[in-house]
Amino acid sequence: MTDSTLQASREWWSQRWLELLDSYRFKKRLERGRNYARQGNVLTIEFKGAKALAKVQGSEPEPYKVSLSLDHFQDEEWGYVVETMSQKAIFAAKLLAGEMPQNIENVFSANGLSLFPFTLSDVHSKCTCPDKANPCKHIAAVYYQLGDKFSEDPFVLFQLRGRTKEQIISDLRKLRGVDNEQPQSTSSQATTHNQISVKLDSFWQYNEPLESSLVVITPSTSETVLDVLGPIPLAKDDEKVITLTPADVAMKYLDTVYKDVSQKAVIAAMNLGG
Repeated sequence: MTDSTLQASREWWSQRWLELLDSYRFKKRLERGRNYARQGNVLTIEFKGAKALAKVQGSEPEPYKVSLSLDHFQDEEWGYVVETMSQKAIFAAKLLAGEMPQNIENVFSANGLSLFPFTLSDVHSKCTCPDKANPCKHIAAVYYQLGDKFSEDPFVLFQLRGRTKEQIISDLRKLRGVDNEQPQSTSSQATTHNQISVKLDSFWQYNEPLESSLVVITPSTSETVLDVLGPIPLAKDDEKVITLTPADVAMKYLDTVYKDVSQKAVIAAMNLGG
């Protein structure tokens, strides 16, 4: 994934959180919090378990303590979600690489869940300040600061829902058949590595009959394995001033090939179905 694509993904993730804030009807409370966040009054934010804990400097010398949490998904619900993730190759590849797929919400909605809160009332927050309103300006400041945290690490929202990034990746590895605990060789240069058990002679075979009423032929998404792998690491020619690097030319050609193959595969499948 290129830096620009990764940044776009992070901006999208943060934007969804900001849209949630914009839907809140008491705008003035959030506006005071936004100013607090801009002025640097949020001193620290750390994540302990499934809670976000922050210190916000108010009018008193001692900063106020803010805690924030979301409703956790149950273990069974997380099990369904991770299983769905594992069945989608691109989702699994990106997550195992430590990246967040942009349309990850589809996985949760397919299991009757919503990753993002619907409203701010779904966000549970407390502050040690004397203000009885919730959110007070200190809580609101943390809301806006969390937008930056989500941009830096989208997996934070998973943690607030009850699963860390490490837990999800570990569960995905198990479901995808990746054994991360291979025994070490007795050689002095022994290394551990992941192995995937694949039977190459029968990988593309499926010998069971298909129920025609359950088969749906659809074009592939615009995202290909090229998007997962990122740019080709070819050396640049510094002596020539050119618009496209060799890597750009190769990627452009391969992108055309992948799209052409995808289109022909759909046509072939539809002809077979007819």
